[in-house]
Amino acid sequence: MKGGKSKTESKRADAKLAVNKKGAATKSRKPAGKGKAAKDPNKPKRPPSAFFVFMEEFRKQFNKEHPDNKAVSAVGKAAGAKWKTMSDADKAPFVVKSEKRKVEYEKSMRAYNKKQAEGPTAGDEEESEKSVSEEEDDD
Repeated sequence: MKGGKSKTESKRADAKLAVNKKGAATKSRKPAGKGKAAKDPNKPKRPPSAFFVFMEEFRKQFNKEHPDNKAVSAVGKAAGAKWKTMSDADKAPFVVKSEKRKVEYEKSMRAYNKKQAEGPTAGDEEESEKSVSEEEDDD
């Protein structure tokens, strides 16, 4: 048989595929009824690293020097190249700013966690799952 597979070859291929599919499916499968938890909009955002603090200043400077540049990637590439060439002494002010922001973040996280542990207050209670129109229909 030219170009055809024998029965044993096709069975081996099917078995390999079945094993791969089965293994992949069990790894990515989530337990029934459990979805991704909703993010709390009141939770403090993580502080930026020293590089991103540097990027804030570098972005302003770069945009002044290159007003016609519209590519975000060009700014990132230029900033990355400059960051790599900077010495530790040049990076120090950005590291200090980053550490200050980290301390502020930790304080706000402690306050946030304390508030979460206390539970919702009367003003923070979640709304019912019914929409306003459904509640009006019930009346």
